[in-house]
Amino acid sequence: MSRIGKLPVHLPSGVVITIDKGNVVKVKGPLGELSQKVDPDIEVSVDGGVLTVKRPTDQPRHRSLHGLYRALIHNMVVGVSEGYTVKQELVGVGYRVEVNGQIMTFSLGFSHDIQFMLPNEVKAEAEPVKKGANPVLVLKSYDKQLLGMVAAKVRSLRKPEPYKGKGIKFVGEQLRRKAGKSASAK
Repeated sequence: MSRIGKLPVHLPSGVVITIDKGNVVKVKGPLGELSQKVDPDIEVSVDGGVLTVKRPTDQPRHRSLHGLYRALIHNMVVGVSEGYTVKQELVGVGYRVEVNGQIMTFSLGFSHDIQFMLPNEVKAEAEPVKKGANPVLVLKSYDKQLLGMVAAKVRSLRKPEPYKGKGIKFVGEQLRRKAGKSASAK
């Protein structure tokens, strides 16, 4: 039995789950609404505020899908009830970000500023910069998959380089640093 798949998903108050034809699971909560198509072999049932996911056999394919769909549904339930947050830090002299509605403007050491349009489900804010600290960008959403893709796209605008660590990194991320050139000892 899958350790993840056999865990029940407890539904917080205000979260409603419906299972439509075609095994489509829809989760509606105070922050938004999400849906996920589940493989027809996997059985999803809701009973008394607890959602369970069951598989028909112990085939490797069914075992892998069992834990996958339970995790996806759990992420949807947490997203529509609490939401997700990702913090990114801009490390570098003169690196800045400005947020105007759904448009972010980055100054990342290039000859031009970079405009980035956010999807409607993702909200962004730039924390006030303290003297001597790096600017921090906070992304919030109820959709964990979309939030991860947007955060990865923002990070790809200027990936952290291994020598000085300049670039956009996640707060708390450990970067693998390299030693620079060393003077020859003659």
